[in-house]
Amino acid sequence: MYLDLGQKDFGHVTCPTCGMVYTRAQPDDEAAHIRHHKSFVSGLKFTGWKNECVVKEYHDGRVIMVSPDDHPLHLKKVEEIRKVVDSELGFVTDVPYRRSGAKKVVGCAVAVQIDQGYPVLPSPGESSTPEKQIAAWCCSTTPQSAQCGISRIWVHSQYRRKKVATRLLDCVRMNFIYGCIIPRELVAFSDPTPDGKRLAKELLRHLAVPCVPIV
Repeated sequence: MYLDLGQKDFGHVTCPTCGMVYTRAQPDDEAAHIRHHKSFVSGLKFTGWKNECVVKEYHDGRVIMVSPDDHPLHLKKVEEIRKVVDSELGFVTDVPYRRSGAKKVVGCAVAVQIDQGYPVLPSPGESSTPEKQIAAWCCSTTPQSAQCGISRIWVHSQYRRKKVATRLLDCVRMNFIYGCIIPRELVAFSDPTPDGKRLAKELLRHLAVPCVPIV
């Protein structure tokens, strides 16, 4: 039993860095937060590699592509990052693209090669649905052509709403197939989160009838 006597350091809080929700003044929760925070921060630290494959540079960072046949140390780091991403997205390989900022990873996209996806069917009253309440998507049973599947896309909470995810997707489209830029409508998403759904709709905003394929 814990008594709330008006202490300042009491109750549920969300860590601004690792995003974990835990209870202050509860030893088990605080210990779990320390473990998760340490794993989160160490997994995202990145000072760079000598032979990294930089696919795009920006004024505030760069995007690096890592392939399955890259150096084992590169793949080990990618696996550390993927554990953090999977933990945040709720997932229990692929070509990862990582957005690297000031000596840390601030975003990650995992892309896989596919040849078809299942388009999302328009929902009744979709235009009247509040922006924050993205309804569940229903997919057609008829597949359509697709060239690239986004298995995971994630951005650090402190760097969201800064076009990081958009940059990652653009880099995937321009570099996934050598010598070819993948059209936006041929990019599919695998069971996206609500934020991922909004991103997918934004990616296809130029279409008269947005039809997001699902892997």
